[in-house]
Amino acid sequence: MLWSVSFDPLIPLAALITASAVALVVAGISALLGLRAWWLRAIALALLIFALAGPAIEREDREPLSSVVALVVDNSQSQDLAERKTTSEEVRAALESRLEQLSGFEIRTIRAGRGESSATDGTALFGALSEAFADVPPERVGGAIFITDGQVHDVPEKAESLGFDAPVHGLITGRTDEIDRRLALGKAPRFGLVGSEQVVTLQLLDRGVGVPQGRARLTVRRNGEVVSEERVDPGQTIDIPVEISSGGDNIFEFEAEPLAGELTEVNNRVVVTVEGIRENLRVLLVSGSPHAGERTWRNLLKSDASVDLVHFTILRPPSKQDGTPINQLSLIAFPTRELFSVKIDEFDLIIFDRYVRRGVLPLLYFDNIARYVKEGGAILIASGPDYADSGSIYRTPLSTVLPAEPTGRLWEEPYKAAISGIGERHPVTRGLPGSEAEPAAWSRWFRLVESSIKDGETLMTGPGDRPLLVLDRQDEGRVAVLLSDHVWLWARGYEGGGPHVPLLRRLAHWLMKEPDLEEEALRLSTRGAEVIVERQTVGETVGDIVLTLPNGETRVLTPTQAEPGLWRASSPAPDLGLYSADDGTHKALVNVGPPNPREFTDVLSTTGKLSGLAEETGGGATRLRDENGNLVIPRIVPLSRASDFAGNGWIGLKSTDASVLKGIDRYRLFSGFLGLAILLGAVSFLWYREGR
Repeated sequence: MLWSVSFDPLIPLAALITASAVALVVAGISALLGLRAWWLRAIALALLIFALAGPAIEREDREPLSSVVALVVDNSQSQDLAERKTTSEEVRAALESRLEQLSGFEIRTIRAGRGESSATDGTALFGALSEAFADVPPERVGGAIFITDGQVHDVPEKAESLGFDAPVHGLITGRTDEIDRRLALGKAPRFGLVGSEQVVTLQLLDRGVGVPQGRARLTVRRNGEVVSEERVDPGQTIDIPVEISSGGDNIFEFEAEPLAGELTEVNNRVVVTVEGIRENLRVLLVSGSPHAGERTWRNLLKSDASVDLVHFTILRPPSKQDGTPINQLSLIAFPTRELFSVKIDEFDLIIFDRYVRRGVLPLLYFDNIARYVKEGGAILIASGPDYADSGSIYRTPLSTVLPAEPTGRLWEEPYKAAISGIGERHPVTRGLPGSEAEPAAWSRWFRLVESSIKDGETLMTGPGDRPLLVLDRQDEGRVAVLLSDHVWLWARGYEGGGPHVPLLRRLAHWLMKEPDLEEEALRLSTRGAEVIVERQTVGETVGDIVLTLPNGETRVLTPTQAEPGLWRASSPAPDLGLYSADDGTHKALVNVGPPNPREFTDVLSTTGKLSGLAEETGGGATRLRDENGNLVIPRIVPLSRASDFAGNGWIGLKSTDASVLKGIDRYRLFSGFLGLAILLGAVSFLWYREGR
């Protein structure tokens, strides 16, 4: 409550000043003339002028405002180490209790440091502090107390950047005797050709007081499988060669053996993802004879810039003798030995398009092709009537790897190709444009080679559910048989055409082992703050999937079907690091965040990062545990004005002088009968004195 005097003149200010001057002159003349009781005249005139000034006494009713104190609790991953989290919670509860007992302080507890997205790099506490004080006037801020391990990555360089004039205190949760081992990533490639060798540069760092000396074992894994081991000295920088084994993501893990007594093993591991890029895929296309659809395969493969195509059409078999002199022939001899014996392993895919045996390829070469498939090669049979007759390619040693045995019968009637039950779930035929309609929205075909299926999976069917497209695996290789030569009708746009490009391209890429077209696969990816698990299968159901977090915690996920053959599940990704998924048969990995996260670059607790700013504001940074490991929570002292807000065993907070005005009471001194009585009394006393 504040008292004050105010004036509200009853006449214009100029008139009041003039009257004051006249009264002063009258009083002065009276004094000079020595008139009796001249001083009474002066008092009467002064009272009259004072009354005309409208004096009043004002009483302000004010309510003092509390000081706002931010209690910032570090919730980052490094706070989960050792007993830091337990210490933080114990200290937070104690400080909240003590602050509640202090009058004139408002507490705002803020948990920060773990970003909304798992990709957030580093511990950011001051950004959260600014948001918490956004609605608080600077004069009301009483200070900020940080409960943290000291590894804060957004500390302002100057105290002026805080936006308030109050102390900042850092209470450090860790101990002084901490040690830790970290594997740091130097250089790593993002891309590499399949089959090539790339180099990853790493450095092993041991930090802390009294760290044991000695070499450490470094294990290298590719897609979860151990590929090599190294011995590394602490502080040593080494180059490790890694081989890119497949297209798509190649995930390499480099893990150093744990250091006895270290804070965490999470930063002992570095993950590098190298995208494998295939050098131009080499495809050999052998057309047995010219036909209407011969150019369909050629045009498709030539349109793919990643494919190197070698195409031969057999126009003149060795048995053909028409008397034409050899020097007048413009045909190129089919280099059978070079292609199917010397260089066969250089091809990623061999396509036989309506090939019929005419003595061009000896049976020995078909044996080579069968071996090539079993050792990891791929072959596609695009058949026609030739597959059903006596000159069929099936009547060769190649039959040991072909899943469809021709019965010798041809079906030549109009039909629409249909996707089988397995085909709806297989990535080669799943979701083909037009397949969602019933019947499918594509043109008819008019021929099918009837076959008996020995092995493999039938993805497409023809009339009477007879097999049309069959895929199979043979040891390390893959085989596909298309039992019709009318796919060119789709390419020519007959009756609206059909999805020949996606079908044939997917088919060729599946044969060449593109990871995205694997029919049985488990994949992990990230989306915002979530990890997405995808299970691709041609089966009708899938089991639960175990997701392992970077800290070793496991979660059991139950996928739901997103579309035929594709099941999904998701889980929050709160931490940076390597996530792994396992369904008992397949394993998938994904790294969340940067390969060298700032959060684990240095996990040793420290007062150094906060001490400079804290001292500039009058606060301080101190450890919560003494040398013996005992917890010491400082006292809280409210101070209104001070230059130093920290000392041995105590921390200070600033008390504010801010208040809010609730109301004003005003009392006029010369209002009503009271003012009249005072003026009449003064004049009457003047007359009385002059009359004596």
